[in-house]
Amino acid sequence: MTQDKKDQSTEDPEPLELPIDGVLDLHTFQPREVKDLLQDYIVACREKGILEVRVIHGKGTGALRRTVHHILSGLPEVASFRLAGEGAGSWGATLVKLRPLE
Repeated sequence: MTQDKKDQSTEDPEPLELPIDGVLDLHTFQPREVKDLLQDYIVACREKGILEVRVIHGKGTGALRRTVHHILSGLPEVASFRLAGEGAGSWGATLVKLRPLE
């Protein structure tokens, strides 16, 4: 491995710009990024007046779903959440209702 390639592989990636549209797909993120990402996304949605969010965590083993639900249960901005129905991702996604800004 050349020094240039080594330097590139150890650099932090550029921040990713996510569209704030009420759908957060977690497939491309590392588990360690989920807590801050989910909290920040919810704040951004509320600021834009988006009060219904779909979080796509995938079906897999259920570990990411449990993590997402644990995070959501501790956020005061969250009014409620539930697994999505068949047309919205089934148990691979969670639908979240947010409290409006006061």
